[in-house]
Amino acid sequence: MFRRAFWFTAGAAAGVWATTKVNRKLKQLTPESLAAQAADKAVETGHRLKEFALDVRAGMLQREAELGEALGIEAPVEDPALPAPRRAAALDSPRDGARPPYTDKHSYNRNEDH
Repeated sequence: MFRRAFWFTAGAAAGVWATTKVNRKLKQLTPESLAAQAADKAVETGHRLKEFALDVRAGMLQREAELGEALGIEAPVEDPALPAPRRAAALDSPRDGARPPYTDKHSYNRNEDH
């Protein structure tokens, strides 16, 4: 009698345990849960990429400082004979009041009625 009660209780406990495990796994495989897991992984990957980029930037600045010291160009240039640094050509404004091309009164649009 005790043997049957023991095995009945053991079987019931195993059934409850297995049912709980299966239900948890099924909840993990719902579309909402999968989307949340993917979003969490994406955020984690974004943080890792940001940390990597910051590490690369720090290493780049350190190496640039080392090269500047080795080449002796760490100090700012104070020679007045040297010209000022140039700006990018695309950012320069037109010189001497010159107009940019194609700013005539006349339109160059062929589809426009004349």
